[in-house]
Amino acid sequence: MNRPKSGSDKSSSLTPLAKRPKWPEIIWASSPEPYAPRILGLNPWIYDFAAYNLWSRPVGLLACLDMLRKAGARVALLDCLDKTWADINWPRPKSYGQGHYPKVNLPRPSLLVHVPRNYSRYGLPLQAVAQALARLSPPPDLVLVTSIMTYWYPGVVTAIRMIRKTWPHVPIVLGGIYASLCFEHAQCLDVDLVIKGPLENQNNWQSLWHLLDISPPPLPKHAGLSLAMDLYPETNFAPILGSRGCPFHCAYCASNKLFSGFRQKEADLVFEETYAQFQRGTRDFAFYDDALLVNPDKWLWPFLELIHKKGLRLRLHTPNAMHIRYLSQDVCHKLKKAGLTTIRLGLESADFQNRLDAKLTEEEWQRGIKNILRAGFNSKDIAAYILFGLPGQKDEEIELAIKKVKEWGIRPELAYYTPIPGSKLFSKAQEHSPYPLDEPLFQNNSIWPCVPGGFSWEKQKKWKEIIKD
Repeated sequence: MNRPKSGSDKSSSLTPLAKRPKWPEIIWASSPEPYAPRILGLNPWIYDFAAYNLWSRPVGLLACLDMLRKAGARVALLDCLDKTWADINWPRPKSYGQGHYPKVNLPRPSLLVHVPRNYSRYGLPLQAVAQALARLSPPPDLVLVTSIMTYWYPGVVTAIRMIRKTWPHVPIVLGGIYASLCFEHAQCLDVDLVIKGPLENQNNWQSLWHLLDISPPPLPKHAGLSLAMDLYPETNFAPILGSRGCPFHCAYCASNKLFSGFRQKEADLVFEETYAQFQRGTRDFAFYDDALLVNPDKWLWPFLELIHKKGLRLRLHTPNAMHIRYLSQDVCHKLKKAGLTTIRLGLESADFQNRLDAKLTEEEWQRGIKNILRAGFNSKDIAAYILFGLPGQKDEEIELAIKKVKEWGIRPELAYYTPIPGSKLFSKAQEHSPYPLDEPLFQNNSIWPCVPGGFSWEKQKKWKEIIKD
């Protein structure tokens, strides 16, 4: 196989896909290298009891495709959680781009047959994806499959089986969150390589290229921070990624296991990517940063100033939640000026003396909420996440947090706890859960794995009523 030119960066010459094709097909992005290795990136379906598209994009996969393309590969994307083709029946998105996925009800997995909820596959029809793979010409030299929630791995299995049936001898590389946190479990799947952690880690980078029988080219500049969003034919929304990693080490989170350290991007590069999507008609953008307001002088403030200076009228959203302690009056006014529309705050718990993190005091909570309301944000666009279902958690703690949120006229939103392998709290979760949590299916927050008795509709109704009252 011919080797790509080392370090080539021709991504700016690629022509974006302007319209959705009307039939199931995958389109290779153009490449200046006539004999470049062809790498297909695939984001599988969700298999779960519930799923909602809250501005969701597979940013890890998009970062991988961007760096592989800049290193000389020819790439294509098949996202089973995107409409992709014009004639696919897809639920109409809401006004800001978020919305429901199409779903097909399935039998519950045998391990979860006792859970009183419907189990579904979310995303594109299986037949459409199978047809698109079969029609892809020329076929790929390698398929890169991502994985997100650990308990969604049945969708990964379905994708791998479909790829194997279509191209029996094409190597498959599996990466992503499930592959990294459940590495041993993932190695049992029918793939040629499981990547643990970021692709830009030297061993991972070299291993992938060796599967192609190619000497690994140098990592391109900004590897892991730039996203190949132009591979989508159309986008109702787009992610903004200004940083990777998180400087905090919260007990319930495994961010540091997925990406060690904390990297921030240059404001000009973030704006360039955002403006490219704006020119394609995208007006809704979601921040994907785990620590958006940490060290904002590095990129966030210059980025927001560029938005204002260029007169871009767009809507910004923070589904990952902002750190409330950083919400000074100046910060809130800058966010309002830039077009922040949907605000999610990370309260987690109102028991400030016994928190599982050190991110917030009661004084910081009150000051932050005051500042954001004084900046002119509509309270209906503000919600505070409250962690629900923690091991050993008492109902009184949840009720206290709900009360403190509602006192300010904003919406409490329960964030159901997921036992995450590699997190500090995982061993405690194992002690409190009746399930063997080493099996990823039991890590599903929809079954309330650490709540005595597990999920019940009666308890679900109770909490909804408490929130609404």
